[in-house]
Amino acid sequence: MYRMVSIAEAQKTVLNAIEPLPSISLGLSDAVGHILGEDVIAREPLPPFPASIKDGYAVVSADGPGDYDVAFEALAGTAAGQLKAGSVAYITTGAPLPDGADAVVQVENTEKLPAGPDGQQRVRIVKPAKGPGDDVRALGSDIAAGEVVLAKDSLVGAAEIGLLATVGAATVQVRRKARVAVLSTGDELVEPDQETLGPGQIRDANRFMLAAAARSAGCDVTDLGIARDDPAEVEAKFGEAIAQGVDVLLTSGGVSVGDRDFIKPILERQGTVHFGKVCMKPGKPLTFATLDGAAGSSGRGLVVFGLPGNPVSSIVTFNLVVLPALRAMAGWAEPRLRRVHARTQSAIKLDPERPEYHRASLSWHRTGESAGELAAASTGGQISSRLLSMRSANALLELPAVQGVLPAGSLVSALLIDDLSAMPVPEDIPLVVPSW
Repeated sequence: MYRMVSIAEAQKTVLNAIEPLPSISLGLSDAVGHILGEDVIAREPLPPFPASIKDGYAVVSADGPGDYDVAFEALAGTAAGQLKAGSVAYITTGAPLPDGADAVVQVENTEKLPAGPDGQQRVRIVKPAKGPGDDVRALGSDIAAGEVVLAKDSLVGAAEIGLLATVGAATVQVRRKARVAVLSTGDELVEPDQETLGPGQIRDANRFMLAAAARSAGCDVTDLGIARDDPAEVEAKFGEAIAQGVDVLLTSGGVSVGDRDFIKPILERQGTVHFGKVCMKPGKPLTFATLDGAAGSSGRGLVVFGLPGNPVSSIVTFNLVVLPALRAMAGWAEPRLRRVHARTQSAIKLDPERPEYHRASLSWHRTGESAGELAAASTGGQISSRLLSMRSANALLELPAVQGVLPAGSLVSALLIDDLSAMPVPEDIPLVVPSW
């Protein structure tokens, strides 16, 4: 028998057992979504020369307004040239400021004059530069040479890829993401492509759902298929996971206390079971173990999560416990789900024995006293076999283990399991323009 642990204790136990995976070198295009394994330092300043901010004319600011010969053109990607006082140079945005010039007058503040008898281009400066540096990006004004442009442990997104390219980091050291194997167990399971179900059969949803969830976290996934309720077959699948060098094994089913539930006894024989029962709804049978004697591809042993067989229990426990572990292995400083506050749109019956993670869809309140707050709508029946409750869910409401009913309009904590940028937003929310 296993002592029932709280979800907080379960998460702490898992994260204490997890270490970030080693850094690897990746090309620029492959680094997105990874955590940096080292500081990225600029080798040279940006811009590497004084550069024009506008299309216009490079000038000596002390010359002031007047009519000037256009000595030459300074174009982006070409050498700067030398400008003498009493003349100007046509310049394009981003081009190097010619030596001798100290400012740029944008083209809107000039008038083009007829060319001279010798074909010399001329221009009138109507509104002169305010002084040296006007409309000029100074050398190193964006990035200084030697500056840390991205710190170790930063998450690489699109903007970070742009910075890496800017400073010439064609390859970068990043934390490797976990290699995950997924295994379903149960005599009742058949593949999704089986058109007709036999007596007592169901299609295996968990394996594909968990594989998709792991891939969404950036992991490489190995599909171990279905193991029947036979200890030898389950152990053979464990051996297959070890042989393929995965870091994490996700199993679904076989973790309760029935005569045909073999996962926990096998884990006890092969490694250390850190917990086998969690005080939560859904997901009570969640199990976490490490097989210390069987080195995975990280060389640190195989991490095993025994997830419940009910589909909702499986995906909820993945989000609450497995996903933070995968993030921690990938180097995230704060791997747990983000918490927000929301108001319930309907009354919710509470469970007096276990805290519940109630599936909900968050959106914005449109009107009334709660306008601008997040509203939480229950996704309906919360039985752990009803996967439809996850279909539109983007949050798990953290409900306490107490007797009674939570009234509509109650403020609750919610853990985000999806990107809120995809959240429905009413079109009538007005644009707010700050006043000053």
